Order: sequence, then structure tokens, then C-alpha cells
Amino acid sequence: MTIREQTEQLELQALSPWATRAAQSRGRDRPEPKCPLRTDFQRDRDRIIHCKSFRRLTYKTQVFIAPEQDHYRTRLTHTLEVAQIARTISRALRLNEDLTEAIALGHDLGHTPFGHAGEQALDQAYRRFDPDAHFTHWEQSVRVVEMLENDGRGLNLTWETRDGIARHSKGQMDLPRAAGDEPATMEGRVVMFADRIAYINHDIDDALRAGLIALDDLPPSSLKVLGATHSQRITAMVADLVQHTLQAGDVAMGEEVLAATNELKDFLFAHVYEGVGAGAGLHKVTEVVGNLFRYYMENPEDVPGSPPPGESPRELARRVCDYVAGMTDRYAKNQFIAHFLPEDWRSA
Repeated sequence: MTIREQTEQLELQALSPWATRAAQSRGRDRPEPKCPLRTDFQRDRDRIIHCKSFRRLTYKTQVFIAPEQDHYRTRLTHTLEVAQIARTISRALRLNEDLTEAIALGHDLGHTPFGHAGEQALDQAYRRFDPDAHFTHWEQSVRVVEMLENDGRGLNLTWETRDGIARHSKGQMDLPRAAGDEPATMEGRVVMFADRIAYINHDIDDALRAGLIALDDLPPSSLKVLGATHSQRITAMVADLVQHTLQAGDVAMGEEVLAATNELKDFLFAHVYEGVGAGAGLHKVTEVVGNLFRYYMENPEDVPGSPPPGESPRELARRVCDYVAGMTDRYAKNQFIAHFLPEDWRSA
């Protein structure tokens, strides 16, 4: 018996009845020989950590665009905080931590430069050249792992990991998601909640650090339920989630904590994400992303990769969207400078 098989046996014996066992995975689109050491979910996690898209998260905005301080979250540190919270929940519930971690580490691989401002700007730019198209970071994350990574071969992840990545986000809508629209596994649903828990709390922390809001601005009713400090709020949300999941048999928060969590989310959208002061601002991001998209549509030879024979404008727009979405903040900025500023201005 291999070490992997021993691990799979331990999962069958030790994990909760709700957990997803690696030995019972629906598998990969392209069958592969099994690893003697790692389960399929462990291999998914490792492939994500070692891919180029994961490394680029270091230089992608979470909320604050081009910050001058070192302590604001980036898309990578957000991802790590989601993974930590999700693993804590999964361990308490005896779910599959490897699957949970793989989904958490891969959930934002398709995010744009410049955070959610960049996501909105890229969606607008893409629609100008293909009115039937749209862009969301969660769909792009699936596209990254299925098609774009590994020189177009993708990472060939398991069905369960890809499902969790595809269904992790609800945008501005309240949790939980409607039945049939949520991740199929308990581990995926844990990541869905962990993503919300992580960004609410670390974005409040960053907004306080930036002076964009004050602690007294936060809804008092939410603080009364969850606590006044960063750690108190995370602890309250996680503990409540674990308690009510054990009672309900599905990933759930109690009504009081869920209402307070959603209230903080709405506060952030109203006073931070859509407010002024978050770095360069949506209008500047829209200009950068929109002009880059137009430039590459007019100069397809500057888009990496070989176009398909007889490439249509719609196919080119898809390639341009993939290219711009994959850029880091600094690469997008440098490309904008290179293409739109006179040469003698670039070092000014």
C-alpha cells in the first residue's frame, strides 16, 4: 500500500460523513497516473502554489491601489488569510483540509490588476468589443486553471477543486447562496464563507490604517455582536459558523452573526469600495485598463501567444481579456506608460 493509499484510508476512517474523500473524487478531465505520496487534492494544492498566476497575486491589488505603505493587503495575502480561516473551519468540522486549501489558494487566480476596480473596468472594456461578453474574476479563475496555465494545457485539477473555485463568490450579495448555486462540496462552501470573513475583516483593518474610516464609523449593532477588534470579529464569525454548521448539517451561520456580517459587508461597499480615497480611484483604473484593451485590439501582434488561423474580432477580444486580466498592477502601469506616454516623459 502506498503512502497516498494510506492517507486515503485515514480519510475514510477519520473525516466527518460530510467531508469529501480524495479516493471518491470525480477525478480530472484528463486521467493521470496517481502520485504514490499525495492525494489528488494535495496535488491540486501544489499545482496551484507552483503556478505563475499564483505568484502574480503578490503584485495585484486587494483594495488600495498603489499604496505607499507596506502593510496593506495584496491579493496574495488575502488568499493566504482565506486559506487560514478556511482550514481552521474545516479542521473543526473534520472536513478535507487539503481540498479546502486547494480551493482557497486557487479562488482568486483570475483576478485582475487593481482589485475590484480593475474587474469592473475590464468588464466594461471587454463589452465594448464583444457586447455579448462579460468578465468576472471567479469565471476567469476557472479559465486560468483549465486553459491558460501551463502553456495552454491548464493545471488539470480535480472536479471538486474547480467547482469550489467557480462558485466561491457572490459579489455584493448576501450569503448564503441559493440552493443549486453554491459549491457542491462542504469544503467549497466553507471557502465561500471564509472568503467573506477574511475580506470583511482585513479590509476594515486596512481602511482604518489608511484613515479612510474610523472605528466609530462602523455599525454599532455589528460591533456589539461581533466585537470591536479584528481578532474578536474573526473569532466570533468562525466560532458561530462552526457551531451552527454542526447543528444544521450544512455550512451556516446563526441569524444574528449572519446579519452582523452582512451589515459590515454592506458598510464596506458603501464607504470603502465605492468611496473615495482607495488609491488611484476607479476613473483612473478605467482609463488605464480601457486604453490598454483598445491598444491590444488595434495591435494584436503585441498580445503574447499565437492567434488561431483566421482569428475573429471576438476571439481576439477574448485573448486580449485574458492578457490584461493576468497583468499585475505594476506591469499594467508600465505597459500603459510604454504605449501612451512620449518616450522623453517616461523617466520624468
